[in-house]
Amino acid sequence: MKIAIAGAGAMGSRFGFMLHQAGNDVILIDKWEDHINEIRKNGLKVNLNGEMFTSYIPIYFPEEIAETKQKIDLILLFTKAMQLEDMLSALSTAIHSETKVLCLLNGIGHEDVIEKFMPKDNILIGITMWTAGLAGAGKAELIGDGSVELQNLAPKGKDYALEVVKILDQAGLHCKYSPDVRYSIWEKACVNGTVNGTCALLDATIAELGQTDVAVSIIKNILHEFVLVAKQERLILDEAAVLQKIIKTFDPNGIGNHYPSMHQDLVKNHRLTEVDYINGVVVRKGEKYGIDTPFCTLLTELIHAKEQLIGAK
Repeated sequence: MKIAIAGAGAMGSRFGFMLHQAGNDVILIDKWEDHINEIRKNGLKVNLNGEMFTSYIPIYFPEEIAETKQKIDLILLFTKAMQLEDMLSALSTAIHSETKVLCLLNGIGHEDVIEKFMPKDNILIGITMWTAGLAGAGKAELIGDGSVELQNLAPKGKDYALEVVKILDQAGLHCKYSPDVRYSIWEKACVNGTVNGTCALLDATIAELGQTDVAVSIIKNILHEFVLVAKQERLILDEAAVLQKIIKTFDPNGIGNHYPSMHQDLVKNHRLTEVDYINGVVVRKGEKYGIDTPFCTLLTELIHAKEQLIGAK
């Protein structure tokens, strides 16, 4: 089975490295020229919990895939949400009738885009609670533990979903099959929607955010808007349980000392963020259902303002 990691940033590098180390046939696909050149020249340098590795994994620009005439059996999607359609379009020549896609992007509703390129039977959706960072082009910082949860989008896809669970689990990615991954996706969106943007705006780690007197108040207000909108989507979130899950992320012995992905994009790398696919989704759906979402609206607008002020691209 040929596995393509579409989006070889921090998280894509983690999954690509761990799958490659486990003996799988893996390729990386990304658009960051310096990252690609560094990996091609010196390999992917990985700091895995203080132990150093160098992994020589083939890496390509998306537009190069058609020239290689490769056929991909499984695509793991780690692009930024706004890059998803362009990535799948570039990979269209490598997608065959049996190609499956596992979407592990942050945010909500990405399956609507994926269905433009392949049947629902071939789509898996999921979440990952792993963390990852980049110390620079070709240099991955992989600290701590994590997990993956996935499910087939259509009933016919369950057998293949279970096969993917086995592949990821054998690579040490702690994967499990979920009978209701949609709940978990929304739950994770609540975590990202309350923590990612606030840490980016405050230039803080998750633990530093948690140390402030107003952290829980801010989180409660944002979270409540997610819960109200999810209810209109026929999804009942346990608001108290999700709040406790978010608060647990403050622990510096867990992921508390981690800068979340939106901070890495905006503050560290001056890149555009995925806020429109997390808090922005709540705003748009709130407008659709007649629900006021002032906290998600303000957070989304503040992130966009900061993007403009620093010239994020």
